Amino acid sequence: MQPVHIILLILGYFGVLILISYITGKKADNNTFFKANNSSPWYLVAFGMIGASLSGVTFISVPGWVEGNSMSYMQMVLGYVVGYAVIGLILLPLYYRLNLTSIYTYLGDRFGRYSYKTGASYFLLSRTIGAALRLYLVANILQLLIFKEYNIPFEVTTIITILLIWLYTFKGGIKTIVWTDTLQTLFMLIAVGVCIYTISSEMQISNLFDYIADNKLSKAFHFEDFKAGNYFWKQFFAGAFIAIAMTGLDQDMMQKNLTCRNLKDAQKNMFWFTLVLVIVNFFFLALGVLLTDYASQNGIEAKGDELFPIIATKGTLGLATALFFLLGLIAAAYSSADSALTSLTTSFSIDILEIDKKEDPLQREKMRKRIHVIFSFILMITILIIKYFNPDRSVINDIFKFAGYTYGPLLGLYAFGLFTKLKVMDKAVPLICIISPFLTYFINDASITYFKFDFSFAILVLNGALTFVGLLLLKKRATQ
Repeated sequence: MQPVHIILLILGYFGVLILISYITGKKADNNTFFKANNSSPWYLVAFGMIGASLSGVTFISVPGWVEGNSMSYMQMVLGYVVGYAVIGLILLPLYYRLNLTSIYTYLGDRFGRYSYKTGASYFLLSRTIGAALRLYLVANILQLLIFKEYNIPFEVTTIITILLIWLYTFKGGIKTIVWTDTLQTLFMLIAVGVCIYTISSEMQISNLFDYIADNKLSKAFHFEDFKAGNYFWKQFFAGAFIAIAMTGLDQDMMQKNLTCRNLKDAQKNMFWFTLVLVIVNFFFLALGVLLTDYASQNGIEAKGDELFPIIATKGTLGLATALFFLLGLIAAAYSSADSALTSLTTSFSIDILEIDKKEDPLQREKMRKRIHVIFSFILMITILIIKYFNPDRSVINDIFKFAGYTYGPLLGLYAFGLFTKLKVMDKAVPLICIISPFLTYFINDASITYFKFDFSFAILVLNGALTFVGLLLLKKRATQ
């Protein structure tokens, strides 16, 4: 596959996205950018959320995960089902009842201004790093496959990556993204299907399901060692809380749900999204089994995040497979990153600067556009920092670990607000939310050192519990 093929694919792909942006961005204002005028069809939101949830990291890292961890990721996926049920039955009714644009406004109503700003700040930090990690993965692959051939530095690749997102989101915002995410999810699923088909044909597999069932890598459930990071109940409950925190308490994911016409549509969206997401993750893991066996049979040394890209683009599967792989990768990555940029703009505009309280609508729109540009630059800089520190070969590990430390305080705040009627010392809430992640790190480190017990992705649960306990202590002090 020649770099020119990839360039033509990218130009055609983004040409379509910019056309969608032009159509959906007509007569767009701040309400369009933030809430799509509450006019999004629920089925489009549900389908588009598949791509946004999976992202380029899932597209690359989940298949690469299989060699070292078999299909144990399904334990977390089953936990997601429980988490999404909590979102649909508890959180969405709350958000719609309060008619929220930013979901962190709830914290201000429940606890006070300091809690509100703390919750929004943790989202901004977490989503910035998370989006940068996802975009780093794609920018790095594009650098290896295209720009390296022309001696273009990684910094320029990063600028191009962010500029393309800004071009089709700066006007229509979330309204544009609901439609572009639908298209990008479709491209991603077609790409996975094509790759599974071509590898199966190359390996002469007549029945994919029988092949996966009989494969030693198909083991999904691990009950043997409760101290291990892949122990079933640890990953199952971690999956449930990760879904609640990274979807239900995430402005990025919830902003799409809040564009639906009403609560009933939003709940239908969540139900069908959950069902499809479980099926899609299974096929990603099945693809990982095929890729691992294919690499072993053909003497390919690639591991982890390198496995899928190298086999798809440098193997013997043909030009069509390589192009569909790149189309799927770009679609998966940008369906997550574009909504991240929009939600960061929304949260900073509403939660930090409170531009919705400005009287002049033109001033509000100018401020929002400036913030959109600023966060584009922040993402560029963050990607370059990640490149410098050179993260793990499996980026999905970095995302879940980092999320455990940054979404934990949000989990504790919302749990305390929803399941108690207690009041807290609002000014002390930021301190509790800063201390909790550090305590979580030291407790997990000591647990591994002295008891050989790894909290793994359940760090999120530990962090949320410590925040919850800290808030209880604030209540006691407030009543003395």
